[in-house]
Amino acid sequence: MKKVLFIYGLVFMTIIFSACQEKKMNVTAMFEGNDLMQNAQIVRDKNTKLATIKININGSWKLFAGPTVDSINFDNPLLIGEGSGTYALNVPDSIRSYFQLITEDGKAILAENHLPMNGGYNFRDLGGIRTVDGKYIKWGKLFRADDLLNLDDADLHYLSSIPIHSVVDFRSGEEIKEAPDKMPGSVYNDYHLILNPGNISMEHIKANLNNIDFSHYMEDINIQLVSDSNCISRYREFFKILQDEDNAPILYHCSAGKDRTGLATALILYSLGVDDKTIMEDYLLSGAYLQDKYNPMKERFPQLAPLLTVKSEYLQAALDKIKEDYGTIDNYLVTILDVDINKMKEIYLY
Repeated sequence: MKKVLFIYGLVFMTIIFSACQEKKMNVTAMFEGNDLMQNAQIVRDKNTKLATIKININGSWKLFAGPTVDSINFDNPLLIGEGSGTYALNVPDSIRSYFQLITEDGKAILAENHLPMNGGYNFRDLGGIRTVDGKYIKWGKLFRADDLLNLDDADLHYLSSIPIHSVVDFRSGEEIKEAPDKMPGSVYNDYHLILNPGNISMEHIKANLNNIDFSHYMEDINIQLVSDSNCISRYREFFKILQDEDNAPILYHCSAGKDRTGLATALILYSLGVDDKTIMEDYLLSGAYLQDKYNPMKERFPQLAPLLTVKSEYLQAALDKIKEDYGTIDNYLVTILDVDINKMKEIYLY
């Protein structure tokens, strides 16, 4: 019979307020043994903010928790369990928590990838993604998002608890004017790197809904993002920001968090050594996360559906253009965007 022991109350409060007495685990021991990331996920409910762990393993396991990765308490497990299941986690709902899962076959650091924003849809932590050489992207360092206009006080408090230090906004001046960012109080760097590919106005789109191949248009947009000189300059500036560790944790975004931000994420993941399949899967997740945001518009204007989602063809068009012009993605990163791949890995990988 599966069993789980829940340890609540003062235990986690001790984690929060008695960090000076906590034992810290060496970074090299945060991930060991089998890759657990496909079999254990932390999920936060967007509305209630309640956290659960969904686990699919055999044998016994322990889960430890803390307000930061470096202050996880290993004296008192939050949960002790055996076998698979979904279990509620008694952690604060207003701030972020991090977890160390220890099983008979391995260890892993966990947190929620999809952030529970009341006023956002496509907010994600890149943490926990595995590289081809068996390393993992650090939790709480790199965040992608859609627009920040509708964030409420709870959202801003949550982001401040991470704490987000830098925000990079890829939107145009017109977009920023129409939907200005709401900033967490922890932010001290606000970077505007305008990426504005394409030359079709909204007025033109509305007047030609039935005459434009929007899927082809989106492929062209992605090609421009990696080939237009202004776009290249902005992505080069972006990687310069990324390679200054004092800027982290960094949240970068556009309006939907799927195209300009999606390509930025793909380039980050390539620089850290993530495989093609994982990068494409991460890119396509935007389609699911943005459904609630854009379904009403799709229902009203079905012709616009290709503009309001993601397809593998969009990102692939950009990657094919890079390979056509520069041979490899790595060569593009290093010679065109001035990326120091070793430095990126040093900063952002466990």
